Amino acid sequence: MAAIYSGIYVKLKSKNTSWEDKLKLAHFAWVSHQCVLPNKEQVLLDWVSRALVSYYNNFELEDEVVEKLWAYLDNVIHSKRLQNLLKSGKTIGLSFSIAQVINERLSEACSQKTQQNIGTVLSCSRGILSTPTLSIIYTAKCELLVDLLSTLSKLACQQLASDDAVGSQLFSVLQLTFAQYLLIQRQQTNPNRVFGQVASHLLQPCLLLKHLLTVRGWTQADDNRVRQHLSREIRNQVETLLQAGLFQPELFSSYREELLPEQQLQEKKKGVLKSSLLPVNTVQIKLGSGFCEPALHGAVVAGSVSLLYKLFLNSYCKAENHLVCFHMLSRLFVCLRLSGLQQGLEENALSPADWSTELLALEQLLNLVFSSDIYNVASDRIRHKEVQFRFYRKLAQTLMKHSQASIPAWFRCLKLLMSLNHTIVEPDLDDLMASAWIDAQISDQRTKKAQEALINTVFQTYSKLRQFPRLFEVVLTVICQPAADDLRVPLFSAGLTVKLHECLLELPPNQILDVLFLFVEKCQTFIIPAVEGSSDMALKLLSVSSVLHAFLLNMRSLDDVTPLPVIIRAQSVLAKMQEGVIQPLMELLQAPRREEIKSGLWLRKASDSLLLLVYTWVEVNTLFGFSCSKYASPIAEIACAVTGPAARHWGISSFLPGVKEQCWQRVMELANSFASTSKYCLELLALQKMKMMLIQTKTDLQALRHSAAFILESGRSSMNRGESGPWDGNITVISDLTYPTAHWHLVVSNLTILLPYISLQDVEYIAHVLVKTLVLAKSQEADTDQESSISTGKISLGLVHSSFLPELKVLHCAFLTSLIHQFATLLPTAAKDSVDWPLQQLSAGNIPWHEEILAPCKPAHPLETPSESKLLKYELSLSWKTLEKVAQCILLLAKNGYPVILKENQLESCLSLLEIASLLKLDSLLPCDCTRCFLVLLSLLANARASVSCSKLLFLKFLSTCFHLLRCLQAGRNVNSIFKVFHASDILEAVMTSQLTASKFITDLLTTPVWAQYLQEFQAFLENFLQMIIERRQSVRLNLEKFMSFLVSCKPDTGASKSKGWKNWNPVAEQLLLMAFTTLCHVVTLYLQQLPEKRLQSAEVLSALSESVVLHMVRIVEHGLQNCTQNQPLPVTFIPPITTLLKADLQKGWQKEPSGLLEQPRVKLYQKFYSQILRELHCAGGNLQFLQSALQFLTVFCSVPELYPGKETAVTVVFAIKRLLTGPAITTQVIKNMEMELTEVLVQLLGTCSAEEFYTIRSLVLQGLEIRNVWQQKAKEVLSAVTLTKFLLTCPLSEDKEKAFWIASPQILTALAMQTKEACQDHSQISTIVVPILDTVAALLRQGEGFLLNPHHVALAFSILLTVPLDHLKTEDYHGVFLGVHEVLFSIVQCHPKVLLKAVPSFLNSFHRLVVSVMHEGRQKGDRVTTDEFEVILKCAHLVERMYTRIAAKMEDLTVFSAFIVARYVTELQKVTLHPAVKKHLTEGIYHILDLCIERDIKFLNASLPAGVREVFKDLYSDYNHYHKAKKHGEEKYTA
Repeated sequence: MAAIYSGIYVKLKSKNTSWEDKLKLAHFAWVSHQCVLPNKEQVLLDWVSRALVSYYNNFELEDEVVEKLWAYLDNVIHSKRLQNLLKSGKTIGLSFSIAQVINERLSEACSQKTQQNIGTVLSCSRGILSTPTLSIIYTAKCELLVDLLSTLSKLACQQLASDDAVGSQLFSVLQLTFAQYLLIQRQQTNPNRVFGQVASHLLQPCLLLKHLLTVRGWTQADDNRVRQHLSREIRNQVETLLQAGLFQPELFSSYREELLPEQQLQEKKKGVLKSSLLPVNTVQIKLGSGFCEPALHGAVVAGSVSLLYKLFLNSYCKAENHLVCFHMLSRLFVCLRLSGLQQGLEENALSPADWSTELLALEQLLNLVFSSDIYNVASDRIRHKEVQFRFYRKLAQTLMKHSQASIPAWFRCLKLLMSLNHTIVEPDLDDLMASAWIDAQISDQRTKKAQEALINTVFQTYSKLRQFPRLFEVVLTVICQPAADDLRVPLFSAGLTVKLHECLLELPPNQILDVLFLFVEKCQTFIIPAVEGSSDMALKLLSVSSVLHAFLLNMRSLDDVTPLPVIIRAQSVLAKMQEGVIQPLMELLQAPRREEIKSGLWLRKASDSLLLLVYTWVEVNTLFGFSCSKYASPIAEIACAVTGPAARHWGISSFLPGVKEQCWQRVMELANSFASTSKYCLELLALQKMKMMLIQTKTDLQALRHSAAFILESGRSSMNRGESGPWDGNITVISDLTYPTAHWHLVVSNLTILLPYISLQDVEYIAHVLVKTLVLAKSQEADTDQESSISTGKISLGLVHSSFLPELKVLHCAFLTSLIHQFATLLPTAAKDSVDWPLQQLSAGNIPWHEEILAPCKPAHPLETPSESKLLKYELSLSWKTLEKVAQCILLLAKNGYPVILKENQLESCLSLLEIASLLKLDSLLPCDCTRCFLVLLSLLANARASVSCSKLLFLKFLSTCFHLLRCLQAGRNVNSIFKVFHASDILEAVMTSQLTASKFITDLLTTPVWAQYLQEFQAFLENFLQMIIERRQSVRLNLEKFMSFLVSCKPDTGASKSKGWKNWNPVAEQLLLMAFTTLCHVVTLYLQQLPEKRLQSAEVLSALSESVVLHMVRIVEHGLQNCTQNQPLPVTFIPPITTLLKADLQKGWQKEPSGLLEQPRVKLYQKFYSQILRELHCAGGNLQFLQSALQFLTVFCSVPELYPGKETAVTVVFAIKRLLTGPAITTQVIKNMEMELTEVLVQLLGTCSAEEFYTIRSLVLQGLEIRNVWQQKAKEVLSAVTLTKFLLTCPLSEDKEKAFWIASPQILTALAMQTKEACQDHSQISTIVVPILDTVAALLRQGEGFLLNPHHVALAFSILLTVPLDHLKTEDYHGVFLGVHEVLFSIVQCHPKVLLKAVPSFLNSFHRLVVSVMHEGRQKGDRVTTDEFEVILKCAHLVERMYTRIAAKMEDLTVFSAFIVARYVTELQKVTLHPAVKKHLTEGIYHILDLCIERDIKFLNASLPAGVREVFKDLYSDYNHYHKAKKHGEEKYTA
């Protein structure tokens, strides 16, 4: 041994030994038990440390050797041998010099900006820092740890600033280093020393690191752990470090001395200055020096300033320190580049990106000031000589001087200054209104929202100050100034109009009237005299008109309680508006100006202004007249003098006094020449005229029809053009592009008024536009980014989606006609004469489709001649005769095979039209329309075919959509009307013929999801239609016989049959026929079971036919199986037919003669099928349709054990199912989807298997629960065993099998506990392993009532519950775990109360974890929580409430624990601020526990709880007494 010792030690020390040999010897010495050295581990660590230190001192070693030395040190540090020695208490350490070497190596990499060869060094650092015994080399010398943290931060910044992918190694070491330093930082007793460390070495790299982590554009190439977890954790650690390092409570005196000059002078007078530390100056210097790239410096400083100020306020913000907090703000503001602009340094001009960064920082600073209530106006004025006001005022001047209306933060900063004190901004109010509102050209939605928020704050401020007239005096001044641009933006958006409305409702009416007088006066004296020929004045006129419009239509209406002086003033305003503004404008515009119409902008804007004011005047005058009896309308005065004819004809003088008809006609002619506001206002006036006429006792039908026709005709040319743009609802911004949208909105919104008074041609026009706009809706929505804007597509979609359209039956019918016409124009015709094509006939204009609606409405006139009555009946019968003719045409085309060939673009258009058709409300379709819909869909199915170049998937989707709509149509109220024009069997034959013909073109799509969907829709249509035939009870037998005969005659081939078999086998046709046979057999079987005994003859006939169907089906299946290659998977469509056949054979009496079972003709087929399914089961993956069908077959097959081929038993099937559950594509969701089928199979297997087979199955399950499966990375094995255990619990077992299962239950519970412990170490296994285990344990405890008699076995569940994590989980995982834990606890409470009594502490600890978790997740988080997440939290809170209630009901004998439960609840409640909805659930639950508390418990809680918690308890108990206890006693009073 001595030789070994001396030899290795000497060789390691010898200069003659090569480094390669030394490393081999060192490695051998570490791992070999044969090498015995005194204190061997320490000797080897010292050797490698000295070697590395000597290299960094002398640089004598090669780089390769150095890297191997680092690798050796890393292996030693991470070796299990070293960890075990340290755990055993052996003292092993590293020298401080190795820490210096590590720091030097990392610094070298940092200075060289290369991180290629530092992975091993980082790994060493991680090993040292994570091992307490080794980390002392850093923790004992804080300077080394600070140096390491600074270097690692710089390395991380380099990696984040590069374009390379970010790895996790560096950031995990950095996070660990931060954690170690924060631990040491908390133990430091000298705050000045800590401040110096942070400010000198860590402030700059930490600020840069936080900035880069925040702005990094993460990509998929970046490490997921860094992106989701480490980046957030490191940002939080940076804030904690800066908070504890720079802003300790002990440093406040230094900050105060530096920030308050007068305080400093007083201290000097009293004695020596207490502290020479200048923390603010130090921070400013660090922020000012270039610690990063010049391009980044401004952004880093901007983000850092707001962060530092937030941390400063967190530490020092108290009422008595507000002045210090303000001075800190002013000193930090100097670090921003904005301060240079404030000082007039024009050379420091900022780019738009820089402005955005600076303004965001300023916004955050002002937000902190506002939320912390630092600025007190009175205190600042009285005590501090307005030092804060002057600062904010200067800041406001800078913002106004350098307007940045394209940046949202600029508006938000001004809003915050306005919120602090309106006098800060008031001296620049005119500039603010101009640059932020009236002259601001804004297109970005985010900027627009910020602008609206600012203007809303201005409105609210001046509304509360009752200075609204003063504000709008400034607005009027700005409007009347020369415009900055040729076209001024509209003043009131939709959002701003709502805010104005809210303010006007709060204002005194006289203030509103003051504003109106002001604007009318300015318009009359300044604008109108100069408007002719001046575009600038015309724009000013439109702005003033929009203000008048907004005020008059949003102010509170006059009523009978309005004071008389206000009413008189309102009358005066309207009179002055009419005489001084409207009348002069009318006279100005009535002159003929044909040559100016095209080029005159002023004329267009003046026309818009006039019509807007006229409409506003008429609307408000009418409203005041209705709502206020004291209001004297000018119209009423003139109406007395107007002659009869004028009043009867409802001319303009009926609405606007003093205007001649001839003058009005000229103005209308001018307005109609512009597709703008003026034209829209004419439509509004026509609509207003209709409303006025409709409220009269006698209505003028001719005038109503004329007005309705005028409205539709006004926009017809624009709508026919088909070009429209999004409109925001603002009446003053209607242009050529937005006018169609505004017009269509007006028409659709007022259909109830218009529809009774328009012609059928106009109804058809509206229906045509409706269809056309719906077709364009998708593309229009894609082009429209603004969510709040209106488009023609949105309007039409809203109408079709509403329940309103079906009530307008004539329009509904016309809409359907127009939709069919769209189909007809889209599809090419198959026949020579297009009139014979079904869709042309179904949308023919000469057929009175609407007469079915109008006929009941026509009164029977006594003078009506018999010929007129016959004509009406003829029209009604004409539509049905046409439908009969179309039906026969469709059948003929389907039978003879004259398909219409569609190109891909035509198919896509058809799908769009079918999507529109799907929006129809089926119950609202009249019999004729329902039949037309059915015929259209049947025609498309029967006669449409895809071209050779067309996508087959698209064609299949088209067919699926048609079947889906047919199925939906079958649920309609009037679906039986189709049998007026069709025989049921003819429809089925046409559908089958067309699909078998179409199957030739889609033979290569059998494995696609679209094919599965098509088959599903096809089968659903057939089943529903056959069911409908039976429910009608008319010619049921005849229709079924015909369809059966037709199906039997069909052959699944693509050519003629030339032999006994089918020559050209078509697998698509085969699957269609099998689906049809299966569906028919299923429906007929159910029908035969329901037939009464009297109709046995019909039953016998159908049974005989069914037998022929069965034989044909068997032949197809056998032939299909022969055509399947050995490796080809079994087609899904084969399984349901075979299952149906097997069921039928079993029902016919196989089970009565088990001895002759194997001699039955189809047994070989079933056994072959069974073997094939078992082979393919585990390969099916996520093919849910196959799995469900296969399991259904196995359920039927396994019900007869004699059918098993060879020596196979139930164990074989269970093994196949277990193998299926271990497949890679099987997830918990897939298992959930086939839960019913799996349960049914296992019920049959366990019901028919022998006891020996059951023991084997049990062993199979227990093998899957062995812990070695987790160690061998076989998580799916565990999942399959857990799933099988859960399903076994739901199966009824015989007494012997039941006893055998429950004997093994303790073993199962123990295995589940161990599996949970292992799985919880990996969060990825929470949803896949842990949640299913919790579900299984809950089921085991529920079913184990009366079987699990040993309390220790039940208590095993608590070890599972206390292991499961409840934090840092995804939302769906969190809900699954929470629900699982709750169900286990609930099962114990419900089924094992005796165990609960003996294990109350474990139970309460498990439940308390749920309470703490839901409180943590349910705290108020602002906008950070999504709706889905909050719904999950609410569900969890409800579960906690439910458990509290159940505990209270079960623990009446254990009241000693009730005080303990309440104490733990209020202790946690004191730590968080809960969301009200979450708190409601938890409070309702804890009230039930308080019901158990006696007076002694309450006294105990009041005496023992800490002060803060006691206050929370007192509030809770007070609410309990006030709400819950009183309610409970009230209910008990009336309880028997």
